[in-house]
Amino acid sequence: QVQLVESGGGLVQAGGSLRLSCTASRSVFMFNSMGWYRQAPGKQRDLVATITRGGSTNYEDSVKGRFTISRDNAKNTVYLQMNSLQPEDTGVYYCKVALPSGIPYWGQGTQVTVSS
Repeated sequence: QVQLVESGGGLVQAGGSLRLSCTASRSVFMFNSMGWYRQAPGKQRDLVATITRGGSTNYEDSVKGRFTISRDNAKNTVYLQMNSLQPEDTGVYYCKVALPSGIPYWGQGTQVTVSS
């Protein structure tokens, strides 16, 4: 079992910034990848950014240049720094980790609301 605890969501005006955190109950080196997903109201959950065990990152096109995913190995934590936020970034943000077996674990989600 892996527990993931997310924090850092909130309400921000367009152009503002937020940093999301996701702390895992196990070492991050157990996971093939860690990532953030977003679910807007009435829409499916979509990938925002991922980081592999080796440190390679991948971003959804609309967040490139604005969002940065990073990891603190000592704290078993993955972060999502979100700058230049826009109303279309609004949604529930979920942390996800994947074990080598392919089994995924999800956090409980944190709400991000960007007002125009």
